[in-house]
Amino acid sequence: MAYRTTTARVERDQQLREHILVCAHAQVAAGGFAALTMQGLAAEVGIATGSLYRHFSRKGELASEVFARASQREVDALAAVFDAPGSPCERLLAGVRGFAERAWHSRQLAFALIAEPVEPEVDEQRLRFREAYAQLFASLLEEGRRLGQFQVDSLSLSAACLVGAIAEALVGPLSPAARAARESGAPSMDLAAVSQGLSNFCLRAVGAQLSSNIQPVEKMPAQMLPVENQPVEIAR
Repeated sequence: MAYRTTTARVERDQQLREHILVCAHAQVAAGGFAALTMQGLAAEVGIATGSLYRHFSRKGELASEVFARASQREVDALAAVFDAPGSPCERLLAGVRGFAERAWHSRQLAFALIAEPVEPEVDEQRLRFREAYAQLFASLLEEGRRLGQFQVDSLSLSAACLVGAIAEALVGPLSPAARAARESGAPSMDLAAVSQGLSNFCLRAVGAQLSSNIQPVEKMPAQMLPVENQPVEIAR
């Protein structure tokens, strides 16, 4: 008689897989992708290493899914800000500021996602989500250009430039060296300085025509307040 997988077994497998991914995300958030090992994760989950390989054939496959899940949540968060009420300038400010805040309050994870050497499968996800971010920015830039708020020639090129600039601007402040400097009390940029400088740069880069009704970035209401260890992906 052929073996038939029961519905209950399928549900248990799905629950276990979800638990594995939650634990894997926590390990990456705490120590980066280098801290994620199949043996260590299996021990954390409470299963045999062989059982873990039944769900993920290699670390690259597992890390890729952790990356994609975190990235999709962040893309969705940025899309919600860009789709909210307000002028294109206001939404660009809110999106950039909120992105920086979420990265700042989950520094280890953010740095791991933007700059840590990773498996090829994760690099492929980085490219895919970089395009997703660029599409969001391109749509907002198109609206702003149509309304006369942004002065950009190529929407796709300008959007890609913004994605790259935001990523590179956050690498330094989020790096382990910068975190250690702040903890030791050495002079370093804080969130307010990084957020304001990055937001103002992005506005200037798209030729934004600021007016009195555009609130300065440091006075804007918080958008999607950060949660400790909330997943974030910064495309590079």
